[in-house]
Amino acid sequence: MTPTQRALSLLVRREHSRPELLRKLTARGVEADAAAEAVEKMAEAGWQDDDRFAASLARSRALGGYGPLRIEAELSTHRLEAASIAAAFDALAEDGEADWPQRARDLLERRYDVSAFADDPALRRKAVEFLLRRGFDGDTAYGAVRALRTD
Repeated sequence: MTPTQRALSLLVRREHSRPELLRKLTARGVEADAAAEAVEKMAEAGWQDDDRFAASLARSRALGGYGPLRIEAELSTHRLEAASIAAAFDALAEDGEADWPQRARDLLERRYDVSAFADDPALRRKAVEFLLRRGFDGDTAYGAVRALRTD
């Protein structure tokens, strides 16, 4: 297979960022110059787009119950530009998928018996820690627990 065919075969399976696609091609024995040329061809043809990759990954992680801090950190590991990351969060907001306090409450309702929050401070602490690990900021985590405690 040519480097371009290899790149295309990777992209038909799922979206890839430019650095990720370049790394995968070189790991498969494609020379660095040929890999860079193939990635550039894929970008010019519209098969590879960092903004589309970032939006897809952000949406997937948000639907999977992860918060904005975790999503942003993961997008950063793909060496995406700040503009691509911002565009991914803008796309989430446009689609109505960026209501982080509501997402945190929904996640807690699925995970815990929230009726026990009123009487169990240890359970509330555990729920806040869970949200923090999932990538929600402290205000959102505490706010979600507080809202469910009083409901």
